[in-house]
Amino acid sequence: MLASLPLPCSFDSRAGRTELRRATAADADGIIALLADDPISASRGDQASDADRPAYVRGLTDILAEPSNDLLVAVLDGAIVGTLQLTSIPGMARRGARRLLVEAVRVRSDLRSAGIGSAVMRWVAEEAAPALGATMVQLTSDAARTDAHRFYERLGYTGSHVGFKLAVPTS
Repeated sequence: MLASLPLPCSFDSRAGRTELRRATAADADGIIALLADDPISASRGDQASDADRPAYVRGLTDILAEPSNDLLVAVLDGAIVGTLQLTSIPGMARRGARRLLVEAVRVRSDLRSAGIGSAVMRWVAEEAAPALGATMVQLTSDAARTDAHRFYERLGYTGSHVGFKLAVPTS
């Protein structure tokens, strides 16, 4: 858990007043539903099945136990409508710069374009990164997420790198 994050916080969107806070174990089902609500995640197996719930809960528990990671949820009218994972990464490059990595950004499909994602990502750059001493916010986005790419570019992010992945066999 990134203890120095200025949380909880609230912001207004076209959908209404939304609270951004650290996730808890009780939020697992809401987060799982957001992953399954995303077509690309769903195509990779995020189907929100009861059989997979223990793996998701273990992942959430592991993230929150890790001092350099955090998982946040956006809550509107008592419902989880957004989520993202943050990882603070110390580095040697750029004269020892710390980076804030943003992963798994999701907003419920019926609320996309309501300003929730924009508000959350502005908070990341304006509040979270400075609180953690990060001089850069970075993220990766699947090549198929063209709408997300336009969203991030509107917020000032630039497509500066090419990412690579290697699946590691599990036993």
